[in-house]
Amino acid sequence: MNALNRICFIALVALQGLPANAEVLRCNGRFAEEGDSRLSVFYKCGQPLLADSYCAPVYYSGTLQRVPEPFASIVVPCQQTEEWLYDRGPGNFMATVRFRSGVVQSITYSRAPR
Repeated sequence: MNALNRICFIALVALQGLPANAEVLRCNGRFAEEGDSRLSVFYKCGQPLLADSYCAPVYYSGTLQRVPEPFASIVVPCQQTEEWLYDRGPGNFMATVRFRSGVVQSITYSRAPR
């Protein structure tokens, strides 16, 4: 039994080091999260305060190097990205929901839009 306790303790310590990056946005008693569609977020949270759409640059796989311009515009299209800003009321941070290909990629919180 002592060995089992040690294994459980080591597993718990190891799991604490794993990142927990997934954020959730609570709206009207519902939760919008990564992987939800635009329609789902709109249904759960309503109209955003602000919305922006832009073409994000494309990077080489596994690197932080951008695909150069002649190839980026001809061969590799940019990735359409949308950001919706929700004001969650006094005393709460503003939430920015980022969509790529119509699906929530990330949810971030800040005092003011970036």
